[in-house]
Amino acid sequence: MGYVEKNLIADEKVMYKTTYHWIIFFSLRSIFSLFIIPMIQRATDQFAVTNKRIIIKTGLISRKIVEMNISKLETVNVRQSIMGRILGYGALEFTGTGGTKEIFINIYHPTEFKKRVQEIQ
Repeated sequence: MGYVEKNLIADEKVMYKTTYHWIIFFSLRSIFSLFIIPMIQRATDQFAVTNKRIIIKTGLISRKIVEMNISKLETVNVRQSIMGRILGYGALEFTGTGGTKEIFINIYHPTEFKKRVQEIQ
């Protein structure tokens, strides 16, 4: 049971969860860290859509937690390169009603994540 499941509110259900794509293992950062950093990221970072909000938790020691109510979400944008489309990864960009913008890269199946958010809206 991860962060998302432990912090659900009353009548809230997880509709979709994803993680980083395996492409994160192909970078200088992962090579220099002997693939430890991407393994930790895939194990600890969580991206979820519930029936009430978007919950994103990144980090192991120092955490960054983004929670946006679906009703306060203006747009969800997906950016994918050609390789991203072929291999199934991309960047998610969330914009809230107050102009808050959050971007997360190398996400596995970002179009599916966006589709689930739009279904709930």
